[in-house]
Amino acid sequence: MGEDVFNRIKNFRVQRNLTQDELAQAVGVSRQSIISIERGRYTPSLYLALRFAKYFHCSTDELFKLNEEDRHVE
Repeated sequence: MGEDVFNRIKNFRVQRNLTQDELAQAVGVSRQSIISIERGRYTPSLYLALRFAKYFHCSTDELFKLNEEDRHVE
């Protein structure tokens, strides 16, 4: 499922001059989890997605998107 979701976590992190370690500590996960999420290998839980959104002061929609072909679900 990870490849079905596009995320902008790395963009938000880099814009704020944060290291992967700093972001991991802020949201309560390991650095390896941040790496996996940024590379699209792991799709975070809803709880973690909400923690990212709260930390970055944005909506989950700004951070995560379904790939275009998945948007046409009936």
